[in-house]
Amino acid sequence: MNNDLRNLDLNLLKAFDALMDEGSATRAAQRLSLTQPAVSAMLTRLRSYFDDPLFVRVQRGMIPTERAIQLSGPIKQVLADIDRLLQPIHFDPLSVKMTYTIAATDYALKAVVVPFMAALKKRAPGIRVAVITVNHDNLSRQMEQGEVDLALVTPQTTPEELHSRALYDEQYVCMMRADHPAVATGCLTLDQFCALEHILVSNKGSFWGPTDEALAGMKRQRHIGLSVNSFLILAEVLRITDMIAVVPRQLASRQDDLVIMDTPLEVAGFTKSMAWHERSHRDPAHRWLRSLCLEVSQLPLS
Repeated sequence: MNNDLRNLDLNLLKAFDALMDEGSATRAAQRLSLTQPAVSAMLTRLRSYFDDPLFVRVQRGMIPTERAIQLSGPIKQVLADIDRLLQPIHFDPLSVKMTYTIAATDYALKAVVVPFMAALKKRAPGIRVAVITVNHDNLSRQMEQGEVDLALVTPQTTPEELHSRALYDEQYVCMMRADHPAVATGCLTLDQFCALEHILVSNKGSFWGPTDEALAGMKRQRHIGLSVNSFLILAEVLRITDMIAVVPRQLASRQDDLVIMDTPLEVAGFTKSMAWHERSHRDPAHRWLRSLCLEVSQLPLS
């Protein structure tokens, strides 16, 4: 007897199960869509593997031996487990418990993560979210090792080996406090825009951005009085000064006590996208979470 698992064909277990249920090689063959000789050959292999006749012929078919009766329950369980293994995973947002890690900038925190969490807590309260700072240099490795599930980035900063999907196209607008002197004018002229003192958000402490590139093309420049590395402090400074800021519309629309005005020149915007790794590409829970992120990102701005 050589009962090494490597020599056991799954189809043999299916044949055994059919023979147990049907009590006939002919009926088992019909159930398995095989010929009767094929089932008989499989029974011969089963007998050799388990070193037992397994089924004994009687006047009306065949009956199982004691060994076959002992094997019947475990084999049926194994086949059921394998069948469940091959079925699509059922995902129930209301009952799932998991942790989902998002890499995001502070801009994406305000523009994407906040509305995402508002929807998530209503639809999947058992999912907890960890948000970390985007590390573009290590993003692929972090995703490959499961340290990050989703990154809120731009197409230009997405590694080629990752999957990605655009969430929305962003535009720039001017933002200032509600009682700012410029609000009374109704709109900003280019001269007013350049004369006012600006706040610039720059991770590197720079005093140059997309707005300055657009102005340079017109042989103009603006006065930047403050460069900060976070959008989160921006609103606080605007509320207590006469400074203005050119900011993404998605961010500005979430500051109810500040005023939005169009820029007097066209400033190139950007696309906000999400990126993920192949390891989670087909996972039902991850697919649902990405779908929710896309859904909330495309809601009309209030």
